Amino acid sequence: MSAEKTPSPKPDGGPARPGRSTPLFVAAAAIVAAIGITVAVGLGGNDDTSSANGSGSVAVVSGGDDTTKAATVLDRPFTKPGLVLTDTKGQKYDLRERTKGKPTLLYFGYTHCPDVCPMTMSNIAIAKKQLPKADQDKLQVVFVTTDPERDTSAELAKWLPAAGDASFTGLTGSFSTIQAGARQIGIGIDPPKKVDGKVVSMHGAQVIAFSPTTDQGYVLYGEDTSVDDYAKDLPKLIKGENP
Repeated sequence: MSAEKTPSPKPDGGPARPGRSTPLFVAAAAIVAAIGITVAVGLGGNDDTSSANGSGSVAVVSGGDDTTKAATVLDRPFTKPGLVLTDTKGQKYDLRERTKGKPTLLYFGYTHCPDVCPMTMSNIAIAKKQLPKADQDKLQVVFVTTDPERDTSAELAKWLPAAGDASFTGLTGSFSTIQAGARQIGIGIDPPKKVDGKVVSMHGAQVIAFSPTTDQGYVLYGEDTSVDDYAKDLPKLIKGENP
């Protein structure tokens, strides 16, 4: 059981309880695929307010007949969050500016994560290495820490090459800024806290792919996405096509 993912609230409106839970959009995608309709799927924390331009906490997904795909393609994509943070070199990094016109995978996690975060970075890194060199150079993978107090620029600089790839971008900054940016794309993050004597960070486990042609986040991946899933989809994502 992994404790770092955002817990689901109880149906009766009571307090959320920790535990391993499938991200909401995955379950909803399976439902709409089965019944062939379009629905609004809430992602992230309950205190987030959705907006009409797709930058809030609601993602619209269409039904289909293929439930084997790892990707969930959005009818209404997310606007790339306006995050300005600090990279592994201690330099200012404007997410929108630096990734404009580039295929980008965005993930929120932390370096002390026991399982999902390193596995996600590793899977993407292995899949990336299967791409032609020119496509590898185009792909941007951005890891934003949800535990900035411990995840300094120096810590991210050590962890990312080991967990994923030296080319991955690691970002840190104030927790409030990171939390607000994550909410813009429907990802819930709670402040790190001690659980059984260990500091854990509760966060959504989605990877969001942004198109190089529109700079919109139009594809979601869950924590169970495999190397093969990414390897199959990356060539299309790099071109801005639906997987």
